[in-house]
Amino acid sequence: MLAFLGAIICIIASVHPAGTAAPAAVPAADNDSAAAALLPAADKGLGALHGPAEALASAGPRLPGGPPPPPLFSRFVCTPLSAECPATGPGTGPATGPGPEELLALRSAAAQLRRTALEQKERIRMDQETIRELTGKLSRCEGGLRTPAAAPPAAAAGLRAAPRPGTMGHPPAEPPAVRELEEAVRALQDRIDRIEQELPARTNGSVPTTPALTRDALHTKMEQLEEQLLSKILTLQKERQAANTDRSQQQHDIEKELNFLQNRVTELEHGPPGYSPPDAFKVTIPVQNNYMYARMKKSLPELYAFTICMWLKSKALAGLGTPFSYSVPSQANEIVLLEWGTNPLELLINDKVAQLPLSLKDKAWHHVCVAWTTRDGKWSAYQDGEQRGAGENLASWHAIKPQGVIILGQEQDTLGGRFDATQAFVGELAQFSVWDHMLAPAEILGLANCTSHLQGNVIQWDDQAVEVFGGASKGGFAACEEGRKA
Repeated sequence: MLAFLGAIICIIASVHPAGTAAPAAVPAADNDSAAAALLPAADKGLGALHGPAEALASAGPRLPGGPPPPPLFSRFVCTPLSAECPATGPGTGPATGPGPEELLALRSAAAQLRRTALEQKERIRMDQETIRELTGKLSRCEGGLRTPAAAPPAAAAGLRAAPRPGTMGHPPAEPPAVRELEEAVRALQDRIDRIEQELPARTNGSVPTTPALTRDALHTKMEQLEEQLLSKILTLQKERQAANTDRSQQQHDIEKELNFLQNRVTELEHGPPGYSPPDAFKVTIPVQNNYMYARMKKSLPELYAFTICMWLKSKALAGLGTPFSYSVPSQANEIVLLEWGTNPLELLINDKVAQLPLSLKDKAWHHVCVAWTTRDGKWSAYQDGEQRGAGENLASWHAIKPQGVIILGQEQDTLGGRFDATQAFVGELAQFSVWDHMLAPAEILGLANCTSHLQGNVIQWDDQAVEVFGGASKGGFAACEEGRKA
């Protein structure tokens, strides 16, 4: 726009001197007219107005030796603009005016400038109408959602109070109009934000309807269901374990009841027991099978030597079977006394074997003792108070492990079970006792002759310390009397 105005000014400057006749006499005070009259016709165009002031001053008279005259046209110097002034046509001179084409171009430019100014004014008016319309609609919407007191009237009135200044071909004189429009838009945005914040409160805000809240509710519900399912599974597992425990307890109770009934039947058949001491009893295993046995309630501590003694009466046709076995979790054959098939009687310690030269197949009562020490693995075997065998290197430097299970009448392949009927003991046994050292031969002889009542310091033969299972029974036993009878 500024370039266009500069072009108009240059056109007016170039046309005005050409269309006015130079006066005959020029007053000395009118520098403009004098300079125009003194210049040649070729220098009165647009180039003369754009030239420096010194060029104009050189056209006048200069006194010899005096100072140069001051410039005449310093206030008419124009700055070059990008737009060029329209050139004069051919044949124009200093006394001729612009042609019809130049006048038509000037009128077109003036009309275009007027139309531009009118369009800008109309645009400003339309912007004002749009702002008023938006303000009215927003006021009506806001009045329907909250009280009229919430919207200050001064702010709304301020949007319509300021006019839009402007002139022909110029933008608004000051930037406050633009700032006012920005403030109005910002105020509208603030009102819209407040309305959006108030809408959920006026609707049913207590019920979450957004997809995010729905997903959170479903996730919470799934977690609750998973917790309930896990709790039910744990409850079922506990009930199953309790059922298994109850089943085992019931089986144990049934076996005890059967044993009690069998003992009662035996008492009725043979009369009441004739013993009063707690150790005056025997365990009877009448049939060779894998379910009749007796179990000691007490276990062994860690031992570096031992002596085991008992009374035995075998009724087997072939081998003696297994009078006793001691098993621990890591070793099923920790201590075993075994005669299987045609093999001789053997003492096993930590699965190491020593053969004992004992003979117990005459179906009579015999007092049997085996002694062992970890030092050099020395061992000895006694039958009826006499030493029948001895040796070394039987599980040397091995310590008997504690917390095992002692079974009378069966050989253990696992801790406390997995019996083999071919290795079972058939007959009667009594006075099973354990010491934590090797007894002297005289002590063993006293036990066999019934002249000593030495009790085991690790395991003692007591009615309350022995349980019978599977049909094995307890009966009265007098060692010396039955030994004499035998």
